[in-house]
Amino acid sequence: MNFKNVKNNKYSRLLINKYVWVGLFFVIWMTFLDTNSLLVHYELNDEIDKLETRKTYYQNELKSDKKQIRSLQEPFQIEKYAREIFYMKKPDEDIFIIEFEDSLKN
Repeated sequence: MNFKNVKNNKYSRLLINKYVWVGLFFVIWMTFLDTNSLLVHYELNDEIDKLETRKTYYQNELKSDKKQIRSLQEPFQIEKYAREIFYMKKPDEDIFIIEFEDSLKN
């Protein structure tokens, strides 16, 4: 093989060029091997997305809890809440709880 032909060939000149090798090494290093690699960034972005969805869920729960607390400021609402959730009753009352099969939790 003639060395002049290798130097004149466009693809072989790229393989001989040291800047191409350094650039290729840099790209491989930054993509796979570095602590701040592209793969780590993808994982962190997924984690951020999950945390943001959890944040919006908890913000909505907080709003509903604040709304419920505001409604429980009135005495008759507290009594209604205690009767419905905790099945509390007055001394001269009887409570009958009717549960249907389709409303039971498995």
